[in-house]
Amino acid sequence: MKLLTFATDDGLKLGIKTESGVVEIPSEEGWPRTMEELIAGGDRMIDRIDEYVRSAIEVGELRREEELTFGPCVPSPGKIICVGLNYREHAAESQMIIPEYPVLFNKFNNSIAAHGETIPLPSYVKEGDYEVELAIVIGRTASGVAKDKALDHVFGYCIANDLSSRDLQFRTNQWLLGKSLDRFCPIGPYLVTADEVGDPNSLELSCWLNGEIRQQSNTSDMIFYCDELVSYISDYITLNPGDVILTGTPQGVIFGYPPEKRVWLKDGDEIAMEIDKLGRLENRMRARAGERL
Repeated sequence: MKLLTFATDDGLKLGIKTESGVVEIPSEEGWPRTMEELIAGGDRMIDRIDEYVRSAIEVGELRREEELTFGPCVPSPGKIICVGLNYREHAAESQMIIPEYPVLFNKFNNSIAAHGETIPLPSYVKEGDYEVELAIVIGRTASGVAKDKALDHVFGYCIANDLSSRDLQFRTNQWLLGKSLDRFCPIGPYLVTADEVGDPNSLELSCWLNGEIRQQSNTSDMIFYCDELVSYISDYITLNPGDVILTGTPQGVIFGYPPEKRVWLKDGDEIAMEIDKLGRLENRMRARAGERL
């Protein structure tokens, strides 16, 4: 099942993408009002929604996807945990050692953005960069979960762009500032349930900048696979429904180019990302000279 949110005059609404169009989830009492509520509802809620979708298709109660303004597929995650240097070639291009343990850092909710949203590029960001990543969305509370049970706690997956300001990221030995700027974490367009994705450790992923392919790899090249990440993180941090884990990016980021060939993100740049079964995430950068957001 492909879940999404879209903007209305009454705020974000929930929808389900089908081959016939988008089915809007009812707003009446007893139905989830937010993606976080839907995720917390578990399998029982998914089964109920699946039944509703079939009936809505039969009577033609559908919206055209191209007419919708997307919201973030997970608008308010409780935690956004990111994994750095999780592809060998990306670690090599960054001139950093292969990590012995997952390198963890975080973003905050202010960084969440939607498919199709224009991303502000403040004047103080001198070295903006893109990163295509597979994002894991937790569906069941996970604490001290064994590796072989870890994926049972996953609700689904989506595409994430771990936008980074490299100058701010490496200003100190803590990466937080350069990673958590406003709307520097577009996710979507869909949250795809785990049953539809299958093995998350064997997905092609790609990134284009202004139509030029920049990143192309497969999640099978990750150093720490999805089950390992969920298990490892849950040993130290309880994961709750709706939490998001960004699993790292492959080679091809701007930072990986020789210094003389680095052309950092600028006003008007268009970034497109695809991951098998998850769709296509697109955003445009927009400079905001002199404005501190």
